[in-house]
Amino acid sequence: MDLKIDRLISIIVVLLTRERVQAKQLAEMFDVSVRTILRDIESINLAGIPIVTYQGAGGGIGIAEGYRIDKSVLTADDMAAIIASLKGVATTLPDNRFDVLMGKLKYPLSSSQLEMLNLKTRQMIIDMSPWGGNEQMKEKTSLLRKAIEDFKIISFSYRDANGATTQRLVEPYSLLWKGQNWYLHGWCLLRQDYRLFKLTRIKEMQITDQAFEPRKDQADSIKLENEWLPNTDLVELDLLFIPEMKNVVEECFGEDYYQQDDGSILVQITLPDNNWIYGYLLSFGAGLKVLNPPHVKIMLANIAAEIIKLYTS
Repeated sequence: MDLKIDRLISIIVVLLTRERVQAKQLAEMFDVSVRTILRDIESINLAGIPIVTYQGAGGGIGIAEGYRIDKSVLTADDMAAIIASLKGVATTLPDNRFDVLMGKLKYPLSSSQLEMLNLKTRQMIIDMSPWGGNEQMKEKTSLLRKAIEDFKIISFSYRDANGATTQRLVEPYSLLWKGQNWYLHGWCLLRQDYRLFKLTRIKEMQITDQAFEPRKDQADSIKLENEWLPNTDLVELDLLFIPEMKNVVEECFGEDYYQQDDGSILVQITLPDNNWIYGYLLSFGAGLKVLNPPHVKIMLANIAAEIIKLYTS
């Protein structure tokens, strides 16, 4: 969005939620001159939004009363939910615009309202970053956002779930957060199709000088259901956990399980049929026995035998 248009919209938001504000305050808020603010106000007025100028002590700029939105449109709970969500996204997707937006939301509030808002935002904290932080991922998402906004093709080395590495040129369209991971959605010039790339598998990424024209169907190509996850077959699993694993089962699978007469826990789930699944199942150690399908049981047994051989040789 054009910076001037963005500023005009932001000024309108401030004026809608405040009875009046001084031009100097707006200039400081948007880091421009008072003269620029006055020109912006004139543009807003010409666009059909009636601006009123109040003279004297306590004066300023405002919007005619009939056009003002009541502050009760957004409750304290609404504001807290919005700000908590913005803070959560900002933990892995750094962008100064999030801070600016939160400032805009808070700006019209009184001291007592701000105190209540701060109390409520502390009641719900969202942090999508891993323990210990991940600065490389923040740099990667920041670079990708720039490429997406500038419509520039990116190049990178990509390692798939089976360990195979290919060089890719991609038209980047969207960043998606799914299953505790960031994904890039874009048109892959190598595959001549839309693809989702897991950011942790992207290496040596660079923004090229080559611009692209956004494809008309790109918005409809994003699917947020299971079919867009791994490009692989799925397998139905019957997993039997020992009774002592109940807390772990509930943490990983929710309450979608069956408690057997002997206390063991049966979980039936569909997962991608690739190398990832074996590491995931082995993470439960001796607390899990796979009942079906047979090929997964055989593969796990072979891996376990190799592990035993590794530590006993």
